[in-house]
Amino acid sequence: MSNALYLTSMRERSGKAVVALGVMELLVRNIDKVAVFRPVIDAGSEPDPLIELLRERYGLDMSYEDTFAFTYADAARIENAGGIQLLVSQIAERFAVLRDKFEFVLCIGTDYTGPSAATELDLNAEIAVNLGTPVINVVSGHDTDRESLAAAAARSREVLTEHGCTVAATVLNRVDRDLVAELRQEPLSADNAPVYCLSDLPVLSALTVAEVVRALGATLLAGAGPLMHREVEAYLAGSGYLQNMLPRLVNGTLLVASGDRADLAVALGAAAMSAALPTPAAIVLTCGLILDERTLALLEPSGMPVAATEMDTYAALHVLEGVRGEIRPTSTRKIAAALGEFATAVDAEELTARIRLAQSDVVTPLMFSAGILARARADRRSIVLPEAVDERVLRAAEELVHQNVVALTLLGDPDSVAERIDRLGLSLPGTTVIDPVASPLRHEFAEAYAKLRASKGVTFDRAWDLMADGSYFGTMLVQTGRVDGMVSGATHTTADTVRPALEIIKCAPEHSLISSAFFICLPQRVLVFADCAVNPDPNAEQLADIALCTADTALAFGITPRVALVSYSTGTSAGGADVDKVRAAAAIIASSRPDLPVVGPIQYDAAVDPSVAASKLPGNDVAGHANVLIFPDLNTGNTTYKAVQRSANAVAVGPILQGLRRPVNDLSRGCTVTDIINTVAITAIQAQGPRAG
Repeated sequence: MSNALYLTSMRERSGKAVVALGVMELLVRNIDKVAVFRPVIDAGSEPDPLIELLRERYGLDMSYEDTFAFTYADAARIENAGGIQLLVSQIAERFAVLRDKFEFVLCIGTDYTGPSAATELDLNAEIAVNLGTPVINVVSGHDTDRESLAAAAARSREVLTEHGCTVAATVLNRVDRDLVAELRQEPLSADNAPVYCLSDLPVLSALTVAEVVRALGATLLAGAGPLMHREVEAYLAGSGYLQNMLPRLVNGTLLVASGDRADLAVALGAAAMSAALPTPAAIVLTCGLILDERTLALLEPSGMPVAATEMDTYAALHVLEGVRGEIRPTSTRKIAAALGEFATAVDAEELTARIRLAQSDVVTPLMFSAGILARARADRRSIVLPEAVDERVLRAAEELVHQNVVALTLLGDPDSVAERIDRLGLSLPGTTVIDPVASPLRHEFAEAYAKLRASKGVTFDRAWDLMADGSYFGTMLVQTGRVDGMVSGATHTTADTVRPALEIIKCAPEHSLISSAFFICLPQRVLVFADCAVNPDPNAEQLADIALCTADTALAFGITPRVALVSYSTGTSAGGADVDKVRAAAAIIASSRPDLPVVGPIQYDAAVDPSVAASKLPGNDVAGHANVLIFPDLNTGNTTYKAVQRSANAVAVGPILQGLRRPVNDLSRGCTVTDIINTVAITAIQAQGPRAG
């Protein structure tokens, strides 16, 4: 079940507040701890009105500061510094905190009031898919005919699905009442997602008296309390004689007149106390003219608000014409009207089921990265990086330290490392730097290593020489528990990293061998490949061990494993020793872990493409949906991961070493700063699990 939902629209003033209120009513019936979250808001002098409406009405247990990620100005600075991906990743990090604390998070997209409104639907779609939330698509039908409304709904759904979003429902909002009746008889089609149609209710966009005063920058001269929250239903310019103005008076009228029109002001005060005349809402006096104290005293018994502005009458009315009222916690009429319309138009049971069932299967690279950073930060561990001379390592270290993801130990000459850090303009407060050559630990580690490898003929002198090497020294830091894990390989080969780990840390007792896995981050999902770096030609038992270990790795990082044992044959379509090995491994897995979804032998296309799976292996639940791909040998695995990485523009994180008693992980020598950050976070998460002594 999804524990979050994203409301988005294609343009401003679509009426997301009405939909948000209706959805919240559904949620709070069944869920205790609900949060509201907005990725980007306006930085006005007052809190975001929609956030405050939901927070106050539903008594949400959260501070205002926790309800949004950034203002438009902050978002623009982040995007300019690191692109849209950096902005979305930081939004995802803020969202992940709420998702951990609350049973459900209602996310509400941007209001299209920022500097780049034309691209905000793409931004909202990108945010939604990276938060892993289904989407309710709100489409404005204000002043729109059926054809235009259908086109807008189709276009917005197209954008959302192109980004990989799961659309739970489409809400056509602010639609003319006549068109609503027509659409409910002949609904617009929207694939498998329901379409609901809500009428345009003028009361929802009406300004309250308080909003009028605020919009005009006016000074309140008289009246206060509940009457300030009354909706303005009509506007009257005080441009004529009293006898010509009174017939134009209706309930909820706002009189806008020059401050020297005491006659009109007193007449409206009398109307407010009369049972025979319509009741006005308020008076705005213009041109900077203010009624004298005696005239204001005549108005006081009516309780009607009176305000004064420096603007002239025309300018004041022009300003009010461009302002739309908000639904606020005190807007009882608006809230009642909104909830009533939502209840009439929306099938509550159907929408509730859609929200529950519309779990997104998409795991984007940003989701994966944000998730592992949050998990690493939640139980902070210490990681050693032996390659402190590499610029990428130092830049990654700075980000990790400032994001408080891990505690770091760097290996190298302290003076040289400090000089390198200064030259790059970096800051690494609280980071330990150890020189393996000069460290007092070198002697202790050499003795321990010589004893451990004595059967292999290793002498103390040989061990002493090896402990000057960062990979060996760092591995001994891990082995002795001084740090929790190690990441190396930016300037070393895989063998340089793996060999010390095999010699010193060794296999965990539950595994027969050490293997490797890559997280292959495609634009809209993450796959796990193994073994692509360690074992040249595993037998059936070893292949099964690799598959089981990789499935556990996937699960540890939030990916529910569906395992495919890849071969050049699908099912029984071909034979041969290589296929028989894969088939035997699949049988071992099925026997030892009957709960684990597994298929094999299967060709790669049938493993990941539902349409191919339907023809090659129909009826199999894993075929076409596999996310853990186990290759029969190193040649196949390494070739496939590099081909997918380069041709599909994928991010490959790894190799992640599996089966060790304590975590050590290898980097590609072509790694990026992001690769290093992700690998360090993964290593920290591995260290959070049960560790052997």
